This record gives sequence, structure tokens and C-alpha cells, in this order.
Amino acid sequence: MSSALSYAPYAVAFWLFVVGGFGITRSRNLIHCVLCLNVVQSSTYVLLLSIGFHLKAGAPIYSASNPPGSLAVDPILHALTLTDIVVGATVTALLLALAIQIYRRRGTIDPQHLRPMSE
Repeated sequence: MSSALSYAPYAVAFWLFVVGGFGITRSRNLIHCVLCLNVVQSSTYVLLLSIGFHLKAGAPIYSASNPPGSLAVDPILHALTLTDIVVGATVTALLLALAIQIYRRRGTIDPQHLRPMSE
């Protein structure tokens, strides 16, 4: 396996993070900000899965065909990825509910047109 290929998942994770971060900074819509935040969070999925991946590793279930001590994929990183997905879905639902409430109370979802709440 070439060394350039081994860095590909990290480059994809970095690219997703940069694109999502750029979308958040340039967005003029709260819904678009939430979607860009999901893109940023998807970079963490790619990063966690690429850290735990080994080319010739099997499942971490040891049996006669896969004896203890053989190369196995790290299940902790997969569990962290699943937890990250659940937390991401919860945060997305919360942020979208807040965006709906902001639109109902203020009449806009453009962050630049929102006035401070103290007025």
C-alpha cells in the first residue's frame, strides 16, 4: 500500500472539516449553519473510522479461525463513532427546533437580521 493512500482518509476528514467550517462562517441562514455543522461532524466519523482501520484485520471476535493475538479492528473507535452519530442527531434536532422557534418569534432565520434579545 502506498504512503499517499494511507493519508487519504485524514485528508478527506480535513477537507470535510474545512468545507463545513467555511459554510458555517459564510452562511446567512440558520438551517444552512446546522447542515454545515453536520458536515463538520461527519469529518469526525471519517477520522475515527480511519484511525481504527487496519487493512488485514478481522472482526474482534476470537474463534478457532481468528485466534487471540491475531490482528483485529479496534471496537472502541467504532463504538465512539456510533455514539458520535447519536449525539450528532440529537444536537441537529435541537438546533433545528431552535431555528424554528427563532423564526416563529423573530420572523427571520438570517443571523445578521436578528436583533439582541435585550431590546
